[in-house]
Amino acid sequence: MSVFQQRDISTLCLPCHSRHHRGRDRTIGKAPVTEVKRARGDVPDILPEPEPEPTSQVSDFENSYNYVLSRLAGIDQAIHKLNVGHYTLDVKVSQLIDRISRLDAKVGDLEDSIQEVYQHSKDNRKEIGRLEGCQKGHKMGYKCYLVYNSLADYAGASRKCLERGGRLAMPRDRKEQEALADYVKAFFSPGNWPVWLGINDLRSEGWYLFDDGTRVTYFQWRKHFLSSQPDGGKRENCVAMSSDDGDWWDHYCDRTMNYVCEFDDRVAL
Repeated sequence: MSVFQQRDISTLCLPCHSRHHRGRDRTIGKAPVTEVKRARGDVPDILPEPEPEPTSQVSDFENSYNYVLSRLAGIDQAIHKLNVGHYTLDVKVSQLIDRISRLDAKVGDLEDSIQEVYQHSKDNRKEIGRLEGCQKGHKMGYKCYLVYNSLADYAGASRKCLERGGRLAMPRDRKEQEALADYVKAFFSPGNWPVWLGINDLRSEGWYLFDDGTRVTYFQWRKHFLSSQPDGGKRENCVAMSSDDGDWWDHYCDRTMNYVCEFDDRVAL
């Protein structure tokens, strides 16, 4: 083949060569969109797994043993802290008990002092009541009578006389009865107001006792053909005196009326 023939062939094949290269360029240009070029220093999606280090049964046992020892040491330290805390608490409880004991002793002393003051107050009130009864009331021998113009039932009147250092009036004979009747009549004149006496048959029906528990041997019951006393039976067990004539009447013990107390003037001697 001559030189001119080779040139012609190559000239004829140029278009084919150009189409072949343009096809390759189109193929390269159509690379998948999902493929992204990674920058330098990016971490790959999947890291290679590290190769396991060789282990031995001896090293595992040592690790377990050391772990148990460390746990035991921690438990021992916690127990020590608990013991210290328990000892501290025990000391504080002992101190608190000691303080409470001292406080209880002081409270006991204070209660004794209060009781002593209360007793002195009662004694003083009784002495004041006795002096008042003998200064304001009526003297009859070694007795002093004082009427209290305030209403009370039998039990209340008896208690108030005791608080004042006396008792409900207890006329033991005719002389005392007449003196007491005159005093009460003059106090309430011209009205007629009954007053409690320290006489009752609460313990046994018909068995009349004074307020101090001694037996009554003299009586001044009202005697009248229409209403003789006593007539209340088991219902009326407490005795009152009429202020107009000094006669005795039995009454319901829960009835409220005035009362007269008697005081012993011999205490001052």
